[in-house]
Amino acid sequence: MRYYKKFSLFFGILAISCLAWAAVNAITVKSADLIPSDEYLHLNTDFDISFDSSIEEAINKGVALTFLVEFQIVEPREYWFDDEIVTVSKSVKLSYHALTKQYLVGDEVHQKSFESLSEARHQLSMVRDWRVVAKRELEKGATYRAAVLMRLDKTKLPKAIQVDTLGSENWNLASPIYTWPVKELK
Repeated sequence: MRYYKKFSLFFGILAISCLAWAAVNAITVKSADLIPSDEYLHLNTDFDISFDSSIEEAINKGVALTFLVEFQIVEPREYWFDDEIVTVSKSVKLSYHALTKQYLVGDEVHQKSFESLSEARHQLSMVRDWRVVAKRELEKGATYRAAVLMRLDKTKLPKAIQVDTLGSENWNLASPIYTWPVKELK
């Protein structure tokens, strides 16, 4: 019995330390919502992003990180695969400009600069008014499910770092898939 108590205590401490380590490098979805406009649905979502010191050091040395935000709407089917209505992705880049000593966050259209990494990370964690689907593609009264996730696009990293990421858990930045039902369209 005494051996069992030591054994379970060891695994309890191991589980807590693994959870603490996993929380250092993490992306989670805090909220996501589809906002209707006249002709489209726009996605607003908030992520919680945290980096460990090795990733912060790489950013500060000029390594640009490209994140992909991926969104999908499906129509669930009971006896067959779900019907994919729309799948879109958007890339957002986080980089450091050493000459101006500013962090840059930008997508295909806009770019903003920030004095600190925490401000840049906060901007990176918000997706606002992203037009994801035309309302005409969705039928009134039909049931849909939406899903969103964010992940680090390791293919955009420099080749030397890509090799290092193969054996390192520090660079596996990806949120779990966050799903929610799409409510009645108006």
